Amino acid sequence: MTPESRTAAIRRLARTDPEAATGRIGELLTDLFGLTATDIAINHDQYSLNSLNGFFVADGEAYFFKFHQEEGEEAGSGEYYRADILARAGLPVDQPVRMSTLPGEQMLIYRRRHDPRFSDVLRALDLAPAPAVEAEAIAAQRRLDARIAAVYAATLHPITPAEAASEAIHRLFHERLVDPATRAFPGGRLASFYVGKQFSFPGVEIPWDELAHRPFVINGRRYEKPLGQLFAEAHTRLAPARLADAGGLVAHGDAHNANVWYARGAQGAELAFFDPAFAGEHVPSLLAEIKATFHNAFAHPLWLYDPAECTARFSASARRDGDAIAIDSDWSLTPLRRRLLATKAETVWRPLLADLAERHLLPADWRDVIRLALFLCPTLVMNLRAGAASHTPTSSAIALSVAVMVGSPPVDGDDVMTDFLAAIAPTGVS
Repeated sequence: MTPESRTAAIRRLARTDPEAATGRIGELLTDLFGLTATDIAINHDQYSLNSLNGFFVADGEAYFFKFHQEEGEEAGSGEYYRADILARAGLPVDQPVRMSTLPGEQMLIYRRRHDPRFSDVLRALDLAPAPAVEAEAIAAQRRLDARIAAVYAATLHPITPAEAASEAIHRLFHERLVDPATRAFPGGRLASFYVGKQFSFPGVEIPWDELAHRPFVINGRRYEKPLGQLFAEAHTRLAPARLADAGGLVAHGDAHNANVWYARGAQGAELAFFDPAFAGEHVPSLLAEIKATFHNAFAHPLWLYDPAECTARFSASARRDGDAIAIDSDWSLTPLRRRLLATKAETVWRPLLADLAERHLLPADWRDVIRLALFLCPTLVMNLRAGAASHTPTSSAIALSVAVMVGSPPVDGDDVMTDFLAAIAPTGVS
């Protein structure tokens, strides 16, 4: 059995004994960088689902640290944190002042900034809309998306299956479906989160073996594919080497808005990436914007990162309905999140897919690839079962409904996901 990495041990300890964890962080900073750190503080925030970040002082300077830790990485190559390739490509990225890429000890050190993360700005707008601030935020997103689109157009190229499989971004998708040692499916987070477990929704208790095979009926609309089928299809279609069919490009790969600074200036707000843990030069093109699309739009308002607040603000109910599981809720995307999704569709996705089609790199099942990757974002980033971590029966019902909605086509009619796919489809492509 592979011994637990130091970053994994610190993340685990931070949940139960933050004071002890800060001591271990100090030891890590000394061992990796020769720094004598004081005033170490862990930043407990709802967005750090697979990472840990915080602050410290060394040699009279204030710093921000962050590390990301995935299952099975102890035996990995340490190919993380390649901020240089993003900067060379022309993307705005905050460069770390110190960096470790040692397996199990990947860590970034930045000079401390006092700018908010874009995620915090947008959450505040979800809860208290402010038209002027919203307009500034949308404009900043559009400017960043335009730069991303330009980099994608300039760097898109055919890739080999080996190049596709070498990219770290798969740790966010396919690697979470399989056992790190044996490659068995179902394994990894899928097995530990859901397989063989009991699910609690408002009005229904249901085991995984039953839930996995029942189609969802969400607010009266039936969806084609149940959870088990979606996970199985993702395991097959999102296999790393297979994603070479749509080419590769330079991308951050994990640009959700908790990894984006929001800096206000005289010319308006500007956005800049940090934490390029999954950046690469051959990122499979159809994965490049998945995390940003899901976590910046579909994950809000509240249900993924704030289950308790979601439960206080929204309601949900569930029942068995013939062969299906029917879930009704009053949750929906806010106008702000719809505008962000529309901006991403128009400015990044549509030109990228048009470029892929023109270069004969757009696979016929591109919609399925996008859907399956979006589906894995919430289901494998954290445990969505009520009582397993922070989710309640209400937030769990909403969470799995959103996951199915992005992952599966409806049997008939349109929803926000079919509208999104229609908006990004290249002209003349079926």
